[in-house]
Amino acid sequence: MVKIAAVAVAAALCAVVVKKNASELGLVLALAAGTVILGLSLGALEGVRELMDTLGDTAGLSPAILAPVLKTVGIAILTRIAAELCRDAKENGIAAFVETAGAASALFVALPLLRTVLSMVTGLL
Repeated sequence: MVKIAAVAVAAALCAVVVKKNASELGLVLALAAGTVILGLSLGALEGVRELMDTLGDTAGLSPAILAPVLKTVGIAILTRIAAELCRDAKENGIAAFVETAGAASALFVALPLLRTVLSMVTGLL
């Protein structure tokens, strides 16, 4: 986390200086910093995935049940990043559309999980 914080603070300081002269380059700098930060955080995300797999095995859950949860979280993260980058570029309308599309995508990805829950509930009745 120290590396991520250092990259974020350095990029933020550089962006403040760069945006004074060329605001377009500030957005490119933000994208580059975001890419580096995501690359540094992939190790932590891999650990979370492994824990979810272990919990699923322990609870006897099928990977088909856990996959929609992980995909939905991934969609939420990507939606948040894309919307914030749009807002940083002063494109609030596009950010709103990105958030709407992200919500729709998350619901679509979660449909198999919802179907499984529905079949379990109907099986209990």
